[in-house]
Order: sequence, then structure tokens, then C-alpha cells
Amino acid sequence: MSLLAAGAALVSAVGAAPPTSPEDAGPVKSPVAVGYGGAVASVDPDASAAGIEVLRAGGNAVDAAVATAAALGVTEPYSAGIGGGGFFVYYDAKKRTVQTVDGRETAPLSAGASLFLENGKPIPFADAVTSGLSVGTPGTPATWDAALDAWGSKRLRELLKPAERLARDGFTVDSTFRAQTEANEERFADFPDTAKLFLPGGRLPVVGSTFKNPDLADTYSELGRKGVDTLYEGALADDIVRTVRKPPVDPQTNRVVRPGDLTKKDLRNYRTKRQAPTKISYRGLDVYGMAPVSSGGTTVGEALNILERSKLSKLSEAQYLHRYIESTRIAFADRGRWVGDPAFEDVPTRGLLSQRFADSRGCLIKDNAVLTSPLAPGDPRKPASCATSGKAAPTTYEGENTTHLTVADKWGNVVAYTLTIEQTGGSGITVPGRGFLLNNELTDFSFAPADPAVYDPNLPGPGKRPRSSMAPTIVLRDGRPVLALGSPGGATIVTTVLQTLIGHLDRGLPLVDAIAAPRASQRNQSTTELEPELWNSPLRTELEAIGHAFRLNPEIGATTGVQRLPDGRWIAAAEKVRRGGGSAMVVTPSGRP
Repeated sequence: MSLLAAGAALVSAVGAAPPTSPEDAGPVKSPVAVGYGGAVASVDPDASAAGIEVLRAGGNAVDAAVATAAALGVTEPYSAGIGGGGFFVYYDAKKRTVQTVDGRETAPLSAGASLFLENGKPIPFADAVTSGLSVGTPGTPATWDAALDAWGSKRLRELLKPAERLARDGFTVDSTFRAQTEANEERFADFPDTAKLFLPGGRLPVVGSTFKNPDLADTYSELGRKGVDTLYEGALADDIVRTVRKPPVDPQTNRVVRPGDLTKKDLRNYRTKRQAPTKISYRGLDVYGMAPVSSGGTTVGEALNILERSKLSKLSEAQYLHRYIESTRIAFADRGRWVGDPAFEDVPTRGLLSQRFADSRGCLIKDNAVLTSPLAPGDPRKPASCATSGKAAPTTYEGENTTHLTVADKWGNVVAYTLTIEQTGGSGITVPGRGFLLNNELTDFSFAPADPAVYDPNLPGPGKRPRSSMAPTIVLRDGRPVLALGSPGGATIVTTVLQTLIGHLDRGLPLVDAIAAPRASQRNQSTTELEPELWNSPLRTELEAIGHAFRLNPEIGATTGVQRLPDGRWIAAAEKVRRGGGSAMVVTPSGRP
């Protein structure tokens, strides 16, 4: 058995074990399910159940995705919610087409390139995160509205009911929720409304207890009755603007909380973007992703195009990992130079996704040597064999929290939807009386160029969308779905989605094991991150011998996906261990895959 397969088997065994202590207690989760009638995979069993409830009631994949996302806003409030944004990728089974909704947050119209500068220097990153300055106009409610208007079959009011019920009746606190609260305890305590909700009585939530959020239940009820316009033009918009412009901070704290400049005009002017997906061909399959301002589609696509010329299924594990690592080093170098908001930047999307450009970059990879980071980008407008263009610049930092859900229905429609409030806990600021946290999405902008001599397409601007790494992905064969997947994890999303794809498509791992396999993440940096299974393996020594340098990362990403079987059944797959394990469900279970 290969090391990657053995690692997956080990994770499978661990994931199948019953809870051994109260800290591990919580709702029962299953990382894989197979059957008919549709499928839902998310990080949370209550959220997946909300989607399944909608599918059983005759809803389609879009309906179920919205219901699942709303439920995640209850049970995963530190990762997603109506105070954030995301990217929605949809496969229409009748038309055999893939379409997308860009629901990314936008900067205030007053924002300029110096948004995060004071006295000409970037403010400390942590200070920027926990501030009104970091809050972008939320895009999640508008995404739900746009997707339902275009492809849904049920009204938002009906689809919010499971999440509203969950918020009012409560969910069971697990060890992941407690740990994420504890990690944010100090800053949450500085905001009375956040502390009241997430630190009741000044204490951390107890594993196994019931967590209720009646304010969020009321907010969902209002959205259902009045429609999402209330968040962009109504009373809820007033509350958001007031909170951003004058963050309700504890007067006794020493924390400096900078106000933001979000206005009602910013909310009123917000629009989602319907745009064509990215598309590349890989091993005879069509791989669709999210176009810029997300860098997910272009960066995963470029790396796949580079790897197209390698017979990954025939390589040793060390050679396979080496090629994978180098492909992402190159793709991230090109991402940093070329990808930003296309409304402000000339993004050469077609060039980045061309096989010609990938070949001109892939020839840099050598079997017995490692490229040096930061690697200079290539020029997709004028590809030249093994050439770089301009000066190299380090990859800027991006927060690592988000959530992803994947849904399929009985008609064959599929949704891959990644949504976020950015950092774990977002800005830390709860809208008073509303029950949800505001995002800190604007910290995904570069505060300043990593190198003043290198052009940065991701600086702030008025109404600009910050670059994202979210990579919801759908794979088709002859116009029909093969699989769909995505992950949280900031910039590690790109490498997580890529490694899961090639683990399944090239290395032959079942989808749930490709998800569980130990991960590596290289993002044009001097060291590659490794999860413990790889850190402690002989592979690390073998790769170090040819020049690789590594650092340990306890956990990378948290993938969910669905796969269509030839007999018409669906497999839903999620993590076995990461983030406490995910939740895969189908409408009508039927045997094993």
C-alpha cells in the first residue's frame, strides 16, 4: 500500500472510531454516503440535514445549497454567514452548462490604495482584522437571491426555515466550536454584543451544551418576510452601517478598534456578478471553476495544465509530490502578478488558462532540483519557453477560514459553493441584536505591494473586490457531471482542491480517501507546508534531498464533494478528521460505492 493510501486508511480508521471523551462528543457525522435522490456534503450534520430536508421536499440543488448555507450561518458562524460573501458555481443538467455567481464583498466607494496605511506604513494585520476598516459590503444574501432567481424553485422564506428553526432551538456544541471560540475569546470579550452571544456569562460554551441564537432566527425571519433588500436598503442596512462606522466596543478595553467608512450607498449599490466560469481540459475531462476576482479557477487550472504533461499515475510518490509542489509554486507566482478584480485590472484570464502558457512555465520543473521562491512570474500574453517576466515578489498573506458545501439533486443539477467571513470569527464584531458577525474580507487586499518594484493588482480601490483563493470546482465528462468539490483554507484552498483532484483522477484514490489523504501546500514561498502524516514520513527526507524545504501545518483545508456514479447514484464525501470531520448525506441511501 502506498504511503498516501496508507495515510488515508489511517485517517479512515481514526475517523470511524467512537468518541472517547466528552470533548469529542457532538452530533454523529459520516464522511461518506451513497444513494439516490440527491446528495449534500458540508462540514456540519445539521447543515447537511437542512439541505437534505429541502431535497426531500422536492427542492433542487440550488434550493438545497441556500438552505445548507443558511444553516452553516448558524452552526459555523465563525466561518460564514450573511455578514460575508462567496462564490457559487452551478451545473444545469438540462442545459449541460456551468454558470457562476460572484458574491464577493466590495470595498467602500471611499476606499483608496492607502486603505490600510497610516503614516505611509501598513497598520498591523491583527489590528486591521478586528476593525470596521476591514468590513466589506456583504454579498452572501445577494448571492442567495441571485441564484434562486436564476435557477431555484422555492422561495427564500421557505428555504430559511430550517436554519431559523436551528437558530431558535439550538445546536449541540462540539469541540471544534469550543476551540474556535477559545481562540477568539480575548477579542470577542472586547465587543459586548459578541461576548453576550458567544461568551454568555463570560464563559466559553461547554461541549455537549445547546447553543441558541434567537437574534439570528429573527434576522432570518425578517429576510424571509421582506426579502434580502432589507440588508441592502432597509433597517438591517442601517444597523450594519452604524456598526461598521462606530464599532460597539467595550469602553473598558484597551483595544484600538478603527472605524470603517461603509455607507448605505455602498450597500444599496452592491451587485453580484453573473459571469462565465473558467474552463480547462484535463485527461479528457472539462474542469470548471470560478473566474477572477477569485484566483481559484485560474490557479488550479494553470497547475492542472502544467501537470497534464506528466504521467502522475506512473510516478513514485516522491516524484508525484515534487511535480505537484512545483506546479503550484509556478501557478502562485503567476497569480500574484496577474490576478485582481477585472473591473479594475487587465487580467489575462484566457492566457493564464492556455496550455501554451502552462507548457512555457512547466518546462521550468526539473526532476532533480527545486525552483527558488519567490519565483518570478511568466507573461501569459507573450509565452516564452522557460522564461520569467519581471521581478519576483513574495506571496501576500491571506486568512485561512471559510466553509464549503457541495450539493446534487435527483435531476442531476450540481452546486459547488464556497462562502466566508474571512478569518475565524471574521472582524469579531457582531451587529447588535442581529446575531451575526461581520466579515474582515478587505484584509484580503494587499496592504501595500510586497515589493515596490513589482506591480500588485490586488491593492484596495473604491468598490473593488479583493482577490480570493476560493475554488468551487465542477468536473464534467461529455457534458455530464463527474464530481464537484471545494474547500476552505485561504490560499491553501487552491492547493487543497488541486491535490484532491489529482489524488482522485490520477492516483486512483476514492473521493473520500483523496479528501482524507495527507496534504502539502506550496504557494511560491521558501518552504512548503506539510501535514503531520507527511512531515513524519520518509517522503519528507527524500524530497529534502533534492532541495525541498518544509514547515509543519497541523491541518490544511476541509474539503467536501459529490461524485456521480455510472449507475445514477451519488456519492457525498467529506473530511474524516479535519475540523472534527464533515457530514455527507444522501436522500435515499443505497449500499456502498
